[in-house]
Amino acid sequence: MARKLNPEDLSILKKIAPELVDSKCGHAGWEFRSVLPPVSQHVSNSSGDFRKRLLRLSDHELNYLVDLVFEGMESLHCVKSEHVDVLIEVVGERISKVKATELLELYKFAGD
Repeated sequence: MARKLNPEDLSILKKIAPELVDSKCGHAGWEFRSVLPPVSQHVSNSSGDFRKRLLRLSDHELNYLVDLVFEGMESLHCVKSEHVDVLIEVVGERISKVKATELLELYKFAGD
């Protein structure tokens, strides 16, 4: 799952967490390898805040992140569980209920 963030990833990260000055984790000292975990762990201060950040994304950007989760390139394991619930809700509202259900099943299958 370790990957180097590409320009689209960095653009999404900047859009939902503009307060992150760079793409380096201050705690670990290395570049972020995903988008959702750093926003969940280091930036969002509540489920409502995480939701507002996700709603900044276009449907294309949101779908892109979800597709990365299905490909194993974007982790939900380091996302706070209450934020995973929010992500699933937003996907159900904006993308499709089927995709949200599949995301929930994947999350349950992989374990939280």
